[in-house]
Amino acid sequence: QVQLVESGGGLVQAGASLRLSCAASGRTFSAYTMAWFRQAPGKERRFVAAIKWSGSSTDYADSVKGRFTISRDNAKNTVYLQLNSLKPDDTAVYYCAAVFLRWVFTAQEYNFWGQGTQVTVST
Repeated sequence: QVQLVESGGGLVQAGASLRLSCAASGRTFSAYTMAWFRQAPGKERRFVAAIKWSGSSTDYADSVKGRFTISRDNAKNTVYLQLNSLKPDDTAVYYCAAVFLRWVFTAQEYNFWGQGTQVTVST
């Protein structure tokens, strides 16, 4: 079992930056692909970014490429999402997710989820 707790969301103006963190419990964090998804009101949950268990590979949604960066610190059991050049369209609840030793990018493939952290970007 993996428990995930996100933090770092908030209300910012367009163009600003935020850093989201996701702290994971358990001793096998380094065996999990970690990902971020987001869900805006009235919309489905969508993939944002993923990082392989080893940290050797990352992948991003086209809408965030060049602006967001995912990273992980396996010694701290934590995954991060750096959000730069934020836009109002980035407003959503951001969820951290984990899956064991698989390189996948759809929400249905992920077994463990955090409670989410709200990111609101104003104009």
